[in-house]
Amino acid sequence: MTYSRVVGTGSYLPPQILTNADLEKKVDTSDQWIVERTGIRERRVAGPEETSCSMGVEAARRALTSANLAPTDVDLIIVATTTPDLVFPATACLLQERLGMRNCPAFDVQAVCSGFIYALAIADKFIRTGGARRALVIGTETFTRILDWTDRGTCVLFGDGAGAVIVEASESPGILSSHLHADGRYADLLCVPSGVSKGYDKVIASQAYVHMAGSEVFKVAVRVLGEVVDEALEANGMQRSDIDWLVPHQANIRIISATAKKLGLPMERVVTTVDRHGNTSAASIPLAFDEAVRDGRIKRNQVVLMEGVGGGFTWGSVLLKY
Repeated sequence: MTYSRVVGTGSYLPPQILTNADLEKKVDTSDQWIVERTGIRERRVAGPEETSCSMGVEAARRALTSANLAPTDVDLIIVATTTPDLVFPATACLLQERLGMRNCPAFDVQAVCSGFIYALAIADKFIRTGGARRALVIGTETFTRILDWTDRGTCVLFGDGAGAVIVEASESPGILSSHLHADGRYADLLCVPSGVSKGYDKVIASQAYVHMAGSEVFKVAVRVLGEVVDEALEANGMQRSDIDWLVPHQANIRIISATAKKLGLPMERVVTTVDRHGNTSAASIPLAFDEAVRDGRIKRNQVVLMEGVGGGFTWGSVLLKY
């Protein structure tokens, strides 16, 4: 039987740091208010010349180096992003060209903050069914470009960055299972109301930015993440104690803490970057995963649970043995 296994990780953060103190000068907020409600102290902001593609390329190169592979060794590219460089072609195709790759399938996945989970699950299915031998999976976002900097309920939450993994065919289990869900009934709770097919001439400025009903999003997120954690454990006949590390979507420290409590995991076994990165949407999980792999916390053959929830609503989990 063919499995898929993570063999390389990489990430990239823009140099520019935006602190809570900086935001106090832009909008009616305070460091105390932001930290108490979200756990965020600072976030990164893409520079004028940086895009989702350019950041994704840097994360991809680092993942390829860590796996000791060349770009031409990859035969599938999947990019998870809510903030593509262009309407089309896909950011995956732009990235493919910059890496000097040819002919392999390359496409984007749009599931907002769950995008990396969706993309990793798709790559796993490709490899298990023989459609690919080695996949480059990237989450990359310039989310600060769709923020209303006068809206203190959203502008304090998000940041920019990119993370990547290389997944390849293996005879031993790596990705154990993936579980994906969506429910469009909650679409209005977290969205950008404008869109291409509505017509550019009908878009007003306020509709071009993120809209979020914070308390309602929190309630749904905590509930569905608890359910998907149970689903992953049940599917693999595992107990909560079998999980070595939780790598959650970095949206809010209170949501992360609630999920850890559900698993019975101490926070020392939860990878958290939200305090330094903010919510980087589809990039947050691979960014956190790469950091924990590189600093030695996550070791080979340990069991890792990744989970996330985002606009759509979409949510899901990937359980893997690293």
